[in-house]
Amino acid sequence: MALLDTFLMYFQYPFVRRALIVGVLISICAALMGVTLVLKRLSFIGDGLSHMAFGVMCVAGVMHLSNDMLLVLPITILSAVFLLAGQERMKLKGDAAVALMSVSSLAVGYLLINIFSASANVSGDVCTSLFGSVSILTLTQPQVYLSLFLSVFVIAVYTIFYNCIFAVTFDEAFAQSTGLCVKRYRLIIAVIIAVIIVLAMKLVGSLLISALIIFPALSAMRLFKNYRGVVICSVFISVLCSLLGMITAIIAGTPVGSTITAANIIAFLICCAIGGKI
Repeated sequence: MALLDTFLMYFQYPFVRRALIVGVLISICAALMGVTLVLKRLSFIGDGLSHMAFGVMCVAGVMHLSNDMLLVLPITILSAVFLLAGQERMKLKGDAAVALMSVSSLAVGYLLINIFSASANVSGDVCTSLFGSVSILTLTQPQVYLSLFLSVFVIAVYTIFYNCIFAVTFDEAFAQSTGLCVKRYRLIIAVIIAVIIVLAMKLVGSLLISALIIFPALSAMRLFKNYRGVVICSVFISVLCSLLGMITAIIAGTPVGSTITAANIIAFLICCAIGGKI
């Protein structure tokens, strides 16, 4: 009862309610595209893009931009398009391109923020960006509205192009032979993933984004064998783990990103135990 009373006390504050709403929407978006990334064996694309976003965020901090998303979002989208939609023209393929982008962005971002940042606590700022903290509780009103708009945009696009994304996910060659413009839908997937990465950075930090995207999909695949069932179950698990993680973090004062990731790990182990008996 004491924990419930504590949560109800915190829930009275508008910024807590806004954080929970934004967190749930981000979790839905991440779960939807997580299934596609896992099935296409592109799980680590989230790491590469999140590290790129971290590097750009450092540049935005050095430039003293009031809203870093104005710079982070378009560059992350361009990076996603470069990795996913431009594979045919790239001499550096797949995981090599992701690894190159990942380590380069982390190194350059950390170097810039150390050289040019005026903050007295550079290590704390970097740790917060990489692993997440309570930053989702400090979202400003414009950031909340932008997050809501982008989340609804991702959900709407995924719903509208569900059948095409399904076809491209499982067999691009067959989808191409049926007359589907694979390049267009690969581009749509790239843009959606980039938007999700930028949104999720406020929730779990750069280094833990892959957990938010991949764990719900892997957990759902232990319980269901059809695509629609996996997607629905993945969304349910993602929302549940994010809510439990955020509520626990608010009450106990633990890092939000790590707490949500721990909830996803527990959910995965439970699904593995249940799936082994089915």
